Amino acid sequence: MTFGFIEAEKASFPISRMCRVLEVSQSGFFAWQERPACRRQQQDMVYLAHIRTAFALSNGTYGSPRMHRDLVDEGHEIGRHRTARLMRQNQLIARQKRRFKRTTDSEHAWPPFGKTIPRIVF
Repeated sequence: MTFGFIEAEKASFPISRMCRVLEVSQSGFFAWQERPACRRQQQDMVYLAHIRTAFALSNGTYGSPRMHRDLVDEGHEIGRHRTARLMRQNQLIARQKRRFKRTTDSEHAWPPFGKTIPRIVF
């Protein structure tokens, strides 16, 4: 987490100063930069590619439960919470379908607008 912060802010502040303030070694930071991603991060990248593809094919309507089911059906061994975390971290938010809402009551006893009932004047 510390090295990630240094990586994100290296354009704003000198690396040596940030390492000193955060009490980490510069050599540790540079070693972290060149270290390959761990197995879990590599798996996350593979799963994320599948999630993005399925999300695009669903027109952005698949949430994490349905996405998880879809990935398991494809043969991936991924958990429900991991799927939700990957979607949340990458701002893949499902759009909910709008339900049809009837706003007009056509079965009332009143005459249509504009069609007035003739008045009887006494």
